[in-house]
Amino acid sequence: MPKKIVLKTKETKRSPAAFLNTVTDKEQRTDAKKLLALFRKVTGKQPKMWGPSIIGFGSYTYTRSNGDVGEFLATGFSPRKGNLTLYIMPGYQNYDDMLKKLGPHKLGKSCLDIKELEDIDTQVLEKLIKRGLVDLKKTHLVK
Repeated sequence: MPKKIVLKTKETKRSPAAFLNTVTDKEQRTDAKKLLALFRKVTGKQPKMWGPSIIGFGSYTYTRSNGDVGEFLATGFSPRKGNLTLYIMPGYQNYDDMLKKLGPHKLGKSCLDIKELEDIDTQVLEKLIKRGLVDLKKTHLVK
């Protein structure tokens, strides 16, 4: 029988605004607040904290090959030491066309790291977020 997956990183009741006020680097805090507004505008969702340091927008349900079911943020970001990490759950494998236009960044499977928001094209970032959500909805239930 399938069971519910309990992840370490899960939605919490903490206020995203209160969390951002704890970011000690002033420039990073300013960038994170701009990202908060950008993600809110693009997704139409209210921000929620996921774990102690990720701000997520929306969520999606996934099923593992064994039938176990879990829920995770659909998209979001986290101000990390030295960079801003942005999450798009389908991953960035099929977005080379946009990534070439984005500006300086580093990639992981579902995360994109940038140093400063002013170094990237935020219009391209908006397109990445939108496309990520569209692609996620093709294979998962997104709320």
